[in-house]
Amino acid sequence: MFALVKVIVSAVLISVITEVAKIYPKFGGIIAALPLVSLLSLCWLYVQGEETQHLSKFVFGVLWGFPATAFLLLVTALCLKASFSFILSIVLGIGGWGIFLLMQNIILKNV
Repeated sequence: MFALVKVIVSAVLISVITEVAKIYPKFGGIIAALPLVSLLSLCWLYVQGEETQHLSKFVFGVLWGFPATAFLLLVTALCLKASFSFILSIVLGIGGWGIFLLMQNIILKNV
């Protein structure tokens, strides 16, 4: 039952952001950029009784993934601005995200 509540709340949140973005694209983007998914996931983990150490590791994982996510969004935005197709822009963004994470792991592992 709790899984269903999580799905419904998450779906409603995504739907609201999408509807706002239809009318006000920039404002919708700002709302979408809020760490809502991260915070919502953190709340779900807390409500499910996860230890604070587990929650801390989760938050550090989110921080670890943030630079690559920013790069994904940058690549996608630049591709769309250059009139690449939507699908190609997303694929290139995801590819850039993966490469960025790989490079980040290699560089920071040696530091």
